[in-house]
Amino acid sequence: MRYLIFLLFASPVWAQSCPANKNIIDAETALYAQIKSLPSPAGVAPLNRELWQLWTDAPDMRAQGLLDDGMEALRLGDFGFAAQQLDALIAYCPDYAEGYNQRAFVHYLQFEFADALTLLNAAESRSPRHTGILTGKALTLINLGESQAAQEPLRKAVRLNPWLSERALLVEPLGEEL
Repeated sequence: MRYLIFLLFASPVWAQSCPANKNIIDAETALYAQIKSLPSPAGVAPLNRELWQLWTDAPDMRAQGLLDDGMEALRLGDFGFAAQQLDALIAYCPDYAEGYNQRAFVHYLQFEFADALTLLNAAESRSPRHTGILTGKALTLINLGESQAAQEPLRKAVRLNPWLSERALLVEPLGEEL
């Protein structure tokens, strides 16, 4: 009996593994279709909020707690605690894009653009249609002095959501339509 009790309490919480990411492809696709059908940017805000709700819906409660704590610390300007929480999220859920995206934002706000770009690349590989990641990558590249390289993620983002404010940063070659 003691052995059974020992086994129940001996397995550390950190030994748990993160569940698979939630499948958001259909919901994301439907929201982008609604955004593209808008005649003006007037109705885009609620649809963007729905996209962010999809992206920030972590795989389980543990991951959600780490994400929420990291984002709240980021909002309050506590970059150290935000980094700690988001690093823990990435370690726990290495396939969850939003952990990388939010951790990149910590670097971005601290003007650590090369570190931010590395994390944004990791985030994009996990969620290639996340316009927050794409525009974040473009802004980071601009801050690294790579304005031309920023055009590719900007174009991808604007193809998904033509009402993004970052559209103003596009440099369109003559005669080329998005």
